[in-house]
Amino acid sequence: MSRDKLKDPQVDELFRAILTLENQDECYRFFEDLCTTAEIKAMAQRLAVARLLRQGVTYTAIAAATGASTATISRVKRFLNYGADGYNLILDRLEGDKPVG
Repeated sequence: MSRDKLKDPQVDELFRAILTLENQDECYRFFEDLCTTAEIKAMAQRLAVARLLRQGVTYTAIAAATGASTATISRVKRFLNYGADGYNLILDRLEGDKPVG
């Protein structure tokens, strides 16, 4: 989905709301009210799949580690390689937060 299709005042407001969250506890509280458990877990699974794809892990190993279907893995790989670069942006930042050693 292109940003042009996604852009809308309600989506802008949602993203502004997310940007006000200050810590993990606030994220849990907001997303628990906003999304179903399944929706949150699906998003978390996609991020885990993206991380493993970047590490060169095979589809079979990713499916075993995350429970993701090969269709989900393929979709994440397509967005990881040809999407808006959001996965790479976030994964680069998360990797920068890792303690050294």
